[in-house]
Amino acid sequence: MKQIYTFGSYLHDRFGTKVYKVPISISGFTCPNIDGSVAKGGCTFCENDSFSPSLDKAKPLKGFYLNLDSIENPFLDTQLKQLRAQYETLSARLRRDYGAEKFLVYFQSFTNTYAPLSTLKALYEEALGLDKDVVGLSIGTRSDSVSEEILDYLVELSQSKEIWIEYGIQSIYDETLERINRGHDSANVKEWIVKSKEKGLKVCGHLIFGLPGEDKAMMLETARQAYEWGIDSVKYHPLYVVKRTALANEHSRGEFTPITEEDYIDVLVKAIEMKPAEVNVQRITAGIDDPSLIAPQWCRDKNAQIRNINAALKKIGLKY
Repeated sequence: MKQIYTFGSYLHDRFGTKVYKVPISISGFTCPNIDGSVAKGGCTFCENDSFSPSLDKAKPLKGFYLNLDSIENPFLDTQLKQLRAQYETLSARLRRDYGAEKFLVYFQSFTNTYAPLSTLKALYEEALGLDKDVVGLSIGTRSDSVSEEILDYLVELSQSKEIWIEYGIQSIYDETLERINRGHDSANVKEWIVKSKEKGLKVCGHLIFGLPGEDKAMMLETARQAYEWGIDSVKYHPLYVVKRTALANEHSRGEFTPITEEDYIDVLVKAIEMKPAEVNVQRITAGIDDPSLIAPQWCRDKNAQIRNINAALKKIGLKY
């Protein structure tokens, strides 16, 4: 049985020890399709907290939100305190529960390049200096929320630290991106992933299987093209429905039916089969076990998902 090349394996090979990501959520960050810059209301599936349920939620800053054109950030000191407090708590937990020895600070919630460069520099450099065991950063963002200047700065950091940028690809079909209110097209995602790779940055791509209107062939075509763009790592997600989202309203009206576990696993296994060997896997599924989950119920038990996925992978000689 061959082990799938995981991000954990990559990091262990790179640093010779257990390296874990410490997820961070900073108040004052938002997205351009939430603040009205490219769209309103956010992606139809997004009630942002549902995608980072383990985080200690940062308190809102009285309606203050950053964007690429922000001139001042009067709450920077507050953001830096949040960063330090969350890192201290979560890194201690990872050391205790999992034997973690080194860390990547993972700017996870919302769009973590959607701020002026001065703010990003302050936060990223604070993160890298939190602890001698911090070996780098992983930065979650959108392709319409970066700039050449930001990428060049990340390249500078990457000369001495492990720097990853994570883009939400989701789908390569513009009709899908429009339906989920993404606010940008597939060409924009490709452009900035290719630029990031040309500059020498490490890129993780997020793919969602089960988006409205997509069949299995479309999901697999998204995976194929994402690999062709040169991503170094991949996260696979099933689309699930949570409360307080536009997708929840579509589901209640019978306009959206979530992907079945059987279909998700079928697509996932085929996507992994076609994946280039050097592309590591950071996530093979997702879910949430709290009252906010509406459907599908199979996304409630992640352990059961992993067991079922491994049973399917075993048939082709792989394990996760």
